[in-house]
Amino acid sequence: METTKLSNGVEMPMLGFGVFQVPDAAACETAVSRALATGYRLIDTAAAYFNEEAVGAAVKKSGLPREELFITTKLWIQDAGYENAKKAFYTSLRKLGLDYLDLYLIHQPFGDYYGSWRALEELYQEGRIRAIGVCNFYPDRLTDLCVNAAIVPMVNQIELHPFFQQADALANMRELQVQPQAWGPFAEGKFGIFDNAALAGVAAKYNKSIAQVALRWNIQRGVIVIPKSTHQERMEENFHVWDFSLSDEDMRAIAALDRGRSEIIDHGAAATAKWLNGWKIHE
Repeated sequence: METTKLSNGVEMPMLGFGVFQVPDAAACETAVSRALATGYRLIDTAAAYFNEEAVGAAVKKSGLPREELFITTKLWIQDAGYENAKKAFYTSLRKLGLDYLDLYLIHQPFGDYYGSWRALEELYQEGRIRAIGVCNFYPDRLTDLCVNAAIVPMVNQIELHPFFQQADALANMRELQVQPQAWGPFAEGKFGIFDNAALAGVAAKYNKSIAQVALRWNIQRGVIVIPKSTHQERMEENFHVWDFSLSDEDMRAIAALDRGRSEIIDHGAAATAKWLNGWKIHE
């Protein structure tokens, strides 16, 4: 497994396992157990996924040394603000059954995320979290936070796949020394990604699947990926992306697929801010 070094020196795997849209506890625990057995060591969850306890149960049952694992969870908008963020952090830690987190992210760029960030900075300085970061911060909000915060986010997890490549956002993150991480590396199955002729042509050259090509493409751009699957064979397929490299020609062919916009969610839209601010994860 390849790793990358975050701005604070922490080593983070370039490939992990995500559990978005796996709210059923038994299914989530089984999926994470299988992922860990396959070799994944980065597990990505969130308070808003309603499955932190299932992730924690799988981690505990794995018997793997804690230092071999890289566990990420996220702070939801409802818990934004300095005091709320600290409470939410300890709630997530308890649900996961852990003594510390490897990465804690502000899930959305809405609400009092400045207050939340001050809380994360303190938790990081206290050694409760090895790295801190954000999700879904477009270049303007990420830059604003970076130039005003005491500690610059180490990671920004955003939508990144062949149909929404965000080259400008990646360039901005490189300048700010923020590590990009991709959610939805398969575009959540949209745009006929698994039947795309260009991707299929690249995959055929290496005797690989389209999914493996999509992951490898992002990895070669320096992007951490966290594919999700509840199927054992697909978990294994997604894990095996280290025995080939895409050529410059292949990378250019995939670059031509960029649509320049998201058709999943636009974090720059007023409607998105209204919707996400009203999405409660608990009463």
